[in-house]
Amino acid sequence: MFALPIKMLPKKGPNGEILNSMEEENGVGDSDSGSQECFLAFARVFSGVLSMGQKIYVLSSLYDPLKSESMHKHVQEGEIQSLYMMMGQGLKPVSCVRAGNVAAIRGLGQNILKSATLSSTKSCWPFSSLIFQVAPSLRVAIEPSDPADMGALMKGLRLLNRADPFVEITVSSRGEQVLAAAGEVHLERCIKDLKERFARVSLEVSPPLVSFKETIEGDDSNAIDTLKKVLSGGFDYVERTTPNGRCVVRVQVIKLPSALTKVLDENAGFFVHIFEGKLGLRTPSMAKHRKDESAKDGDQTQDSVAMLRKQLLTAIESEICQETDKEKFEKHRALWVEFLQRIWALGPRQVGPNILLVPYLREGEERPEHACVLIKGSPHVSEKLGFIDSSKAVSSVEEASERELRSLSMEAESLASSVVSGFQLATQIGPLCDEPMWGLAFLVEGSVVPHRNQSDNSDQIQLPDQYGIFTGQVMTAVKEACRAAVLSRKPRIVEAMYFCELTTPTECLGAMYAVLARRRARVLKEEMQEGSALFTVHAYVPVSESFGFADELRRWTSGGSSALLLLSHWEALHEDPFFVPKTEEEIEEFGDGSSVLPNTARKLIDGVRRRKGLPVEEKVVQHATKQRTLARKV
Repeated sequence: MFALPIKMLPKKGPNGEILNSMEEENGVGDSDSGSQECFLAFARVFSGVLSMGQKIYVLSSLYDPLKSESMHKHVQEGEIQSLYMMMGQGLKPVSCVRAGNVAAIRGLGQNILKSATLSSTKSCWPFSSLIFQVAPSLRVAIEPSDPADMGALMKGLRLLNRADPFVEITVSSRGEQVLAAAGEVHLERCIKDLKERFARVSLEVSPPLVSFKETIEGDDSNAIDTLKKVLSGGFDYVERTTPNGRCVVRVQVIKLPSALTKVLDENAGFFVHIFEGKLGLRTPSMAKHRKDESAKDGDQTQDSVAMLRKQLLTAIESEICQETDKEKFEKHRALWVEFLQRIWALGPRQVGPNILLVPYLREGEERPEHACVLIKGSPHVSEKLGFIDSSKAVSSVEEASERELRSLSMEAESLASSVVSGFQLATQIGPLCDEPMWGLAFLVEGSVVPHRNQSDNSDQIQLPDQYGIFTGQVMTAVKEACRAAVLSRKPRIVEAMYFCELTTPTECLGAMYAVLARRRARVLKEEMQEGSALFTVHAYVPVSESFGFADELRRWTSGGSSALLLLSHWEALHEDPFFVPKTEEEIEEFGDGSSVLPNTARKLIDGVRRRKGLPVEEKVVQHATKQRTLARKV
């Protein structure tokens, strides 16, 4: 679909008759006829003849002709009001369009949002939806200058979403209207259309919104030793206690291997289908009652889960592939397999690249004065992926619960969901700048102790807690403990990276490298094209530094260089945002506080915190002893 002012439509039909083109189309437009918009469908006829006044069916990409009874919401009936042949910048009215031609169709503005398939019968299979090579990467928040114009802006955004198939309009968690475009030129065009055509209001556009992630500094040399300590419970932990003192939460955090993090992130959509029940392991009892088609679907599901499980194991083996000793290799692989067998949940939003591990009781652990019960969870994700048998996991929990006090065990079992919710909140909002966490594994151990009077009189009626609901206290304690654990393990910021391919002549190489250096780019390779004087340079450019990159490159190279940007991956910025020179060697190398070079990580974090309205630590007065006297000249 594309939008066109009604006044630009031809005023005469294919036979010379005068058309009433100023009428509103299905409610699209307003009283001012000069600003009315008409939505035309850009279509190609593959078979048959498309005629004016013909009634057709509009099929969405999800329509299945074999299930026509349950597909009423995916099919609509419409009528073609006008047909136009697209001749350059003009439209030529025609009465019919034959196969092989491209035409503009009027009358389907209320039936098509982005793309659809037109057919004269419901027995037609639809085409798939539009597939773009890249996704909109430039995002800005927009709002009207006058709050009273919010309704007009919402209407304009709906029209823009229909007129441009590539634009994306979402609402952020803070209630902002976020507009995503392909680039700076595309964004300028969208803003101009909103101001002049669709919304016709004055707009306030924010600076580009750049997404970041938060992680910790990993120690690749001692990754196996760190994993052993976490699995055995001998790693450093952060402890938090609920306000009523009944629950003590201990949290340990480690960094996941980059290969494992990548697999979890790329298969987020598949995890959604698994947890929603659309995909899952098929049991033998269910297979007996399924039909042949359902059995085939179940086999495909099993194959998909097995393929994902294989990818996870391959990512682990790539982490320990440097081990030459076969015995050590198998031992390290067994440790990682045990790690995968204890996955309680993923986060954030249940499908992110962060892992919550199931705790367990350790022999010889010191107990508090009162008897306590460990909040145990079940490795649901490991069961879904087939790493463990569900019956074994349930039996182990039941045996552990029988050894503890029954009342506390039931209460601890009810608090398991609070632990998961606290983990989800912590991974969604990190401690640095409220951005999601990336590639971390948490081991949360929560111990519940009875009330002070519960051991003396178990039948006593418990009074309401003055600190609020106990489940909410546990959730908050888990969230704060996870955030504090990240801060204690050298937190780092993770930024998105573009893969940049540049083509430049020999005389522009110096200017091109100067532009890349100012943008914090990392050059991968440089090679000369055979038979020409052009060089091809591959580099990684941070997304936060890419705005205005093409214009600056053309300006400094006088138009001789061109660049192609493609979103590549996420990469941690190995710079401590809290670095302050303290030792004599550091002060000698970096200088004192007044002469330290700008901290890039701190600069990015402060920019995000200012945009979100969070407090920022900065010195307003750098040198209080210096005085500046201004001479007043008349």
